[in-house]
Amino acid sequence: MRANSKILHFATEITLLIALFAIASVPSFGQRKSSETIDATAFGTSTQLGRTFGVKLIIYEFSGPEDRDILVQAFQKGQNDGLVNALEKMKGVGRIQIPGTLGYEVTYIREILTPTGRTIRFVTSRKIAFGEAYWDTLTKSFNLTAGEIKINDKDRDKSDGVLFPAAQLIVNKEGELQWELNQNSWKLTNILEWD
Repeated sequence: MRANSKILHFATEITLLIALFAIASVPSFGQRKSSETIDATAFGTSTQLGRTFGVKLIIYEFSGPEDRDILVQAFQKGQNDGLVNALEKMKGVGRIQIPGTLGYEVTYIREILTPTGRTIRFVTSRKIAFGEAYWDTLTKSFNLTAGEIKINDKDRDKSDGVLFPAAQLIVNKEGELQWELNQNSWKLTNILEWD
């Protein structure tokens, strides 16, 4: 009888331990585990010269080649508006946090390996604020947020990037893709990676 009690006690402890591991492995409701976070300092250029703010790019996962193909086809069919519509239908693969906003869900993030490290490119549809849509019909077409971060693993001081908070993608007179900006681009420096 004493042996049965020890076996029962041991089995109960194992069951509780398994239950604790199961609970700990389930993410909290509404949260996603981030695989990587990149912090940067944005420095204004031209008319925003002297202004700075922090930017945080949280990457849950990188987009695959099939996502790139979807965006290319959408742009070919509908130019900037087609691209925005396709981005709005894609699932979020990350989030960008910019002061003064609630942040945006990022729906396309691509990693490109380079000889010195890697380049991360991202683009997402930008939420147009009510006042912006009501007062300024021109800025409604600048409905993308995009950027590029170059991470140099050999010399961290050479890591940098660029942020386009309000942009649209156009085909210029030479037939090349070009970012058209509502404001100047922001230079990204002080790149820090967190796993």
